[in-house]
Amino acid sequence: MNKQSNSTITWALALVFVTLASIQIGAMPCFQAQLTAPTGQQQKPATKAARSYACPMHAEVKSMKKGKCPKCKMDLQLVRETTSSVEKEKLVASAVVGEVVSADVNVSASAGVPGDVLAPRKKMMIPDVEVLDQEGNALHFYTDLIKGKTVAINFIFTNCTTICPPLAATFARVQKEMGDKVGKDVHFISISVDPLTDTPERLKAWGAKFKAGPGWTFVTGNKLEMDKLLYALGASVSRREDHTPSVIVGNELKGVWTRTYGLARTSQMVGLIENVIEGRLDESQPAKEPAKP
Repeated sequence: MNKQSNSTITWALALVFVTLASIQIGAMPCFQAQLTAPTGQQQKPATKAARSYACPMHAEVKSMKKGKCPKCKMDLQLVRETTSSVEKEKLVASAVVGEVVSADVNVSASAGVPGDVLAPRKKMMIPDVEVLDQEGNALHFYTDLIKGKTVAINFIFTNCTTICPPLAATFARVQKEMGDKVGKDVHFISISVDPLTDTPERLKAWGAKFKAGPGWTFVTGNKLEMDKLLYALGASVSRREDHTPSVIVGNELKGVWTRTYGLARTSQMVGLIENVIEGRLDESQPAKEPAKP
């Protein structure tokens, strides 16, 4: 084999070597990516949400442990996110489509208001959603039940065997105490947090147990519309059992709104309602303090 042949073979081998090296180098990133991807996933820190508890009436009272609120002695409840931030934004957006009314809010700092709902100097957005009363009449919540009126609103469901009957019993005693003022000077509204179960017929039968008279309206309706309403009123919950025993008292005409404890003494509840009828909030009024019904 002459020198020219050897030179040709050498160049051929060199060319093969360079080609193979290029192929191997080009394949290495993909191979490395396959190796490093799982490692990166394994190294991703796992996050576990810490449990926290809060008073249903005093949102500023929080604890990492179960216990009782030092202000009202109610059991602290596990804080649950009812909806994600994206879902909340969508719910708010859908709630303000169509006719929505802004009600000026003037709330006492001592009213025990959770979160931003009914916060001082803010506006409460009340969607004018279509609802059904206990007679099966179709109503628009703001236009027919809130506008120009003083109202006391609580939240119930007919299958409830714990807090709802005492809430209704409180309204019943206040109704008896205030006499013919109910339906004229103040209107009671009980909103179902379980509209899929609570038909108008069920609400009417449930209200009859507590001798609900004229001026006391029970409200249910389409689930989506009711979710908008409950969210707007700060009563949206992931489970119906989680709703708080609160009562919203408001004078829409004078822009006075507050929230109180739903099992307050009859005299305290009556005193607060009468103050709101007059368009004022008496900060010394202890209506929000819990008491045995």
